[in-house]
Amino acid sequence: MITEYDAIIIGAGAAGMMCAIEAGKRGRKVLLVDHSKKIGEKIRISGGGRCNFTNLNTHASKFLSQNPKFVKSALSQYTQNDFINLIKKYEIKFHEKKLGQLFCDHSAQQIVEMLIKECELANVTFKKEFKVADIDKDKDQYIVSTTDEIYSAQSLIIATGGLSVPKIGATPFGYEIAKKFDLDVLETLPALVPLTFDEQLLKMCKELTGLSVEAIVSFNKVLFQEGMLFTHRGLSGPSILQISSYWKLGDNIKINLSPKENVFKLLENKKNLNPKEEITNIIGDILPKRLAHIICHENKVTGNISELSNKILKQLSHAINTWTINPTGSEGYRTAEVTLGGVNTKELSSQTMMSNKHKGLFFIGEVVDVTGHLGGYNFQWAWSSGYVAGQYA
Repeated sequence: MITEYDAIIIGAGAAGMMCAIEAGKRGRKVLLVDHSKKIGEKIRISGGGRCNFTNLNTHASKFLSQNPKFVKSALSQYTQNDFINLIKKYEIKFHEKKLGQLFCDHSAQQIVEMLIKECELANVTFKKEFKVADIDKDKDQYIVSTTDEIYSAQSLIIATGGLSVPKIGATPFGYEIAKKFDLDVLETLPALVPLTFDEQLLKMCKELTGLSVEAIVSFNKVLFQEGMLFTHRGLSGPSILQISSYWKLGDNIKINLSPKENVFKLLENKKNLNPKEEITNIIGDILPKRLAHIICHENKVTGNISELSNKILKQLSHAINTWTINPTGSEGYRTAEVTLGGVNTKELSSQTMMSNKHKGLFFIGEVVDVTGHLGGYNFQWAWSSGYVAGQYA
């Protein structure tokens, strides 16, 4: 016995639910399935439980992909303002935190409930704890089998996400389906993830655990100026998470611990105006005291500024304005917010998210090689790509 639908969506996260809503609105008979007990877990736990659901500054330049132009069509078909209007319709209160980041005032659960309600209004059929045993194609129908049931549909939408946050059920399922249908899948890596370091630097990070500073973190020509956090495992905070999406293993990153100050010029002036001042106290006025003490100690710099040569002052200022370090790796998918890489965008239509090889087969959300910056961009990609697929599935 085969149960027939017009569209089957695998993965009831942000992209999957948005797609189901839109396809259902078109009068399509939609089945939305998920392997977990709870719907929309990644939404619920995101943003410290408040969900950074979009960003006012959404633009194609905020996304990484082998084809950077791929995101333009979906982002223009369903914008951040469209999602904001949906939030307002449900009277969910929200606020801008910084840099255009929008968060719920109360709880991310409100967004999950809103999406479930929209699915119900669109007559979407939900099935939780749904374990796919096999997927095949028979003529123009996609056949989805479990151990005891078979379903078919003209359209199959893969919205299974990436490998980030395995504790809530992340799997490589979406990539396996893409490969089964002979689609190219690019190498995947953890992104928006804290970086780790060798023992010497880790010792310093442990001593400074909990300390946060405003910093410019750069890799090649890419830079981010946001908070940076020392942890007992290495470096984290927004600026580090952002650069992790660009950084390549084996390469250095540069950190400016005092973005507003040219430290060497300041030290030259201090030497002329106040030669008796102690160097640790001067650096302690620029940086948090604990960090200032460690940097002076690491660079073996002590005493009055008048006793220090310009060469030593230059070396010290470089350690602050252009601190160059070599990460040994990252904390991996366990703490990564998203997955870099995935289904090659060359395989998909940017207008519809449908496979160029297989009519009716769609890939949306994080499973695709599109990775947003930190700050609500990845959710916006989920809403936009899900919306677009829902118009055609």
